[in-house]
Amino acid sequence: MNVVITGASRGIGFAIADIFAKNGHNLFLTSKNEMKLYKAMEILQAKYGGIEIFAKPFDLSIKENAIAFADWCLLRATPDVVVNNTGLFEPGNVIEEADGSLEKQIATNLYSAYHITRKVVPAMQAKKSGHLFNICSIASLEAYPGGGSYSISKFALYGFSRNLRQELMPHNIKVTAVLPGAVLTDSWGDFDNSRNRIMEAEDISKMIYAATQLSPAACVEDIILRPQLGDL
Repeated sequence: MNVVITGASRGIGFAIADIFAKNGHNLFLTSKNEMKLYKAMEILQAKYGGIEIFAKPFDLSIKENAIAFADWCLLRATPDVVVNNTGLFEPGNVIEEADGSLEKQIATNLYSAYHITRKVVPAMQAKKSGHLFNICSIASLEAYPGGGSYSISKFALYGFSRNLRQELMPHNIKVTAVLPGAVLTDSWGDFDNSRNRIMEAEDISKMIYAATQLSPAACVEDIILRPQLGDL
């Protein structure tokens, strides 16, 4: 399979890239940080042979860049799996957060997925197969103090996923919304997770990979994962 992953240089995105590479699939990766992206590519190439890994940095919050990334992928192959993982989290309450917070998070968390998807889906339709994953959040379902525009953007991404599911059903293209709670990534800094208080990025990647292994007759519409001890 040809697997497209955004926000692939670290955290959940890198874990998803790792599990698909481990299982012999070709990767098309992007993230905003060029140095981290190519380092991630180097690590994956060293671990796994026999697959092709392509990587190119893009700031996907910019419409033209999101479209350019999709075109860059399509020049090389028709994607079988697309994981829209790029995200931005800026905490704050709606009334108090900085001006422009909503615009920035909508551009990164929603518009990037919107423009990439619109560009790659016609090739999937021609092939009559494919699987789209949108990395939403538990914040897509429940508002919480300090969630502000982040929660708004993730609610919108979940709505986008639900619409896509209905639209693409007749074309044999699967759509899965992934809604994780707290996941241990480098954004948590030196958080002590020795008591397994929050999930690991590999928990998310394993569920995504498993969803791609089902028969054509089955589609996992939502993947909801939360820490065993509850949300923080």
